[in-house]
Amino acid sequence: MDVPPEGAPCWADAMFDDIEAAKSFYGDVLGWTFGEMSSEFGNYTQAYADGKAVAAVVPPMPGQEGTSQWCLYFAAEDAAATAARIRDNGGELLMEPMRVGDLGTMCLARDPGGVVFGLWQAGTHEGFQAMAEPGAYCWAEVFTREPEKSDAFFPAVFSYRSKRFEDEPDFRIYDLGERSVLGRMRMTDDFPPEVPPYINVYFTVADCDEAVARATGRGGVLRFGPMDTPFGRFAAISDPQGADFSVIDITATTGETPKTTDVD
Repeated sequence: MDVPPEGAPCWADAMFDDIEAAKSFYGDVLGWTFGEMSSEFGNYTQAYADGKAVAAVVPPMPGQEGTSQWCLYFAAEDAAATAARIRDNGGELLMEPMRVGDLGTMCLARDPGGVVFGLWQAGTHEGFQAMAEPGAYCWAEVFTREPEKSDAFFPAVFSYRSKRFEDEPDFRIYDLGERSVLGRMRMTDDFPPEVPPYINVYFTVADCDEAVARATGRGGVLRFGPMDTPFGRFAAISDPQGADFSVIDITATTGETPKTTDVD
């Protein structure tokens, strides 16, 4: 795959207290295989779908135990310059841009509403080797209680254009050029107050219901769905260690794509 443009989702990883349990769960649910742990980089372990790198799992750093959650990374041509825009637009840097050998440069940040995300400036590791294929990433949505903050922040940092579904006033889509790259959803009272804002990552599956059955059979919790949409049949799941994600069969579409309106 080509190096993704600035602001495009390009990688996802998650910290797990029990790496072997995470590998077993996602291996069964998403069909992943795993490379060798990289002791040089904190036992970072890449996941593969059909031989292509699609994500990674890693043990937590000291003091971060018990905080399993998927982190989505956005491509940065110059991580230091993008980090400066994050600061200038009210965001917070959790980790300053840091070289990771010859692989690239990473940064962790939080938007003004509390949503954590990463930056990745590619070196030899260019990010996802597959997207929208079974086992691979295909979509993500910002879940936030303060949508107006995210709606101002992300377009300012990444030059996104915003649009909304005409019948869903609380949902936004962020476009990069002609491509929709990210959604933004308002968190309602259905979310317990202790659930922090986050980015929900969608992984592609060949059969949504089968993936849900595998996940719940392995101790995952079904949070929503399965539901048919014009974009595919999807379900939201929490894995046994508490990390939230969604699965979607993008071939099982139902209904017409909703009309959208540009948002200034």
